[in-house]
Amino acid sequence: MFDCPRPVLDYWHTAFEGTLAETRGNFILSVVSTLDRKRPAMMLERADGSIRAAITPELASAIHLDASMATAAALRERLKEQGIAFHDPDYLFYLPANGGLVAGNRAFARQLTEEDRAAFDTFHATASEQDREDAFVEFAHWAVFGCFDGGRLVSAASAILWHHSPMADLGILTLPDSRGKGYASAAVRSIAGFARQQGYEPQYRCQMNNQASIGLAKACGLALFGTWVVAAEA
Repeated sequence: MFDCPRPVLDYWHTAFEGTLAETRGNFILSVVSTLDRKRPAMMLERADGSIRAAITPELASAIHLDASMATAAALRERLKEQGIAFHDPDYLFYLPANGGLVAGNRAFARQLTEEDRAAFDTFHATASEQDREDAFVEFAHWAVFGCFDGGRLVSAASAILWHHSPMADLGILTLPDSRGKGYASAAVRSIAGFARQQGYEPQYRCQMNNQASIGLAKACGLALFGTWVVAAEA
């Protein structure tokens, strides 16, 4: 396990803090009254194999919570019977507490300003709808960094301050003809470093089957914390 920043550990501990319902081995299920009703259940599987699960009190009542749900698989099955489906899980990556970003040497990224809005709009419109949806990179976000090839913006990373947490959640978007040239890693390194300077922990999320994104996170010095999945509102 890597040396995870204390603010990150504290955030996730609080997120699953509630009335202990079931526990068996490395699985802990809690009923959490503060859980967002739009996400009535969630699970976090840490890289060490431990699993925390949380459900709302209303959902606990609806599924008739009992000792038979003392595993992640059993809980999922009972939730499925109640029409509760989970979104695709995300990998969560963070910078080690005392670790720095891995240096890059092939591209330069800088923070975008209002003078870059037109370049960003052109860049954003050039990307495919699917890439824009997956990346969720917007000029209006808390911070935006980008890489230019000549006068053309080819890669951008943005961050939002996530769920009233100590984390800045990152997204990265690179045009297809500019991938593999170091632009994405430069943008991620720059915005992650900026977030830390501002007192936030950079959080990098990606789908578990996105090998390119996973490789990018690791190349930038981010370490896998775990797998997070939330349920959709029934």
